[in-house]
Amino acid sequence: MVLGCVIHGQGDLRVEELPEPEPGPGRAVVAVRYGGICGSDLHYHRHGGVGDFRLREPMLLGHEVVGTVVAYGDGATGPALGTPVAVHPATPCGVCPECADGRANVCRDTRYLGSAARFPHVQGGFASRIAVPAVQLRALPEGLELRRAALAEPLSVALHAVRRAGDLAGRDVLVTGAGPIGCLTVAAARAAGAASITVTDLLPRALEFAAAAGATACVRADDPDDPNWPSDEVDVAIEASGVAAGLDTCLRRVRRGGAVVQLGMLPPGQSPFAGNLLVAREIDLRGAFRFHAEFDDALRLLAAEPSFDALISAVRPVREAAEAFGQAADRSQSCKVLLDFA
Repeated sequence: MVLGCVIHGQGDLRVEELPEPEPGPGRAVVAVRYGGICGSDLHYHRHGGVGDFRLREPMLLGHEVVGTVVAYGDGATGPALGTPVAVHPATPCGVCPECADGRANVCRDTRYLGSAARFPHVQGGFASRIAVPAVQLRALPEGLELRRAALAEPLSVALHAVRRAGDLAGRDVLVTGAGPIGCLTVAAARAAGAASITVTDLLPRALEFAAAAGATACVRADDPDDPNWPSDEVDVAIEASGVAAGLDTCLRRVRRGGAVVQLGMLPPGQSPFAGNLLVAREIDLRGAFRFHAEFDDALRLLAAEPSFDALISAVRPVREAAEAFGQAADRSQSCKVLLDFA
């Protein structure tokens, strides 16, 4: 029996029995073991959409999935059957100007697991068995077990944001927002050689997770007198909270000529920000969206760093999906929550 987590509308998440997937030409079937609940999954559940992407039909959620290969369709090749794999969630078109320019992460015609960006929606990976293009499979590096490998997709997002920021070696970095992506951005900045990494958030527990990820200072975002604020302006600021106040903090705390990377997805519509600071301080404001080649780098980094395990707050069976989503949404207690499809 194949069980999956299907979102039917705002607040309407169901665990349903699904048809057994067949591996069509060029595709593989993966027995999913773990799926990480992402902020976008929570947005679909709580708000019926993410940013400007709105649900228009029932959709299988999930894009942070790992498991083992169980079958291949005609013409498909990849890791041997039974191999533990992570699933790269994106299938870029390969022919648009962005793909030709080496920026497949912003491909104008990509397909992304569990996304309502196009219609019909691209069904996701939160099911005990899924069929995906075989080219999306990545065998896990030696020593990397499936549980930690479930962090590969969000870590890839963080690695891409860090690369958009430029060379961080010896730099002072500010990260606003200590959710799962913010904490993984801390880890990515640490791996990139940042001299200091200050993280802000409103929740003490979230800041504890950030410290476990390698933050050198943790600050209450609503306390301008917190002694842990940097004594001087930072070189780079990465906004990972997805709120306008976080972007404002980044623009006001980064040095003249510094860089701000907007990683968090802001609410739909217009967001006010201190645009004059961009001019007066000649700040570079850059967006960071998803990732591409960073997925393989994320798997290697996860294999080398057991400390990432500290960011996994809980693992719950798929039949407890509603409770798992509630737990993942409670940032006062949780960082990353995984669903177990075993």
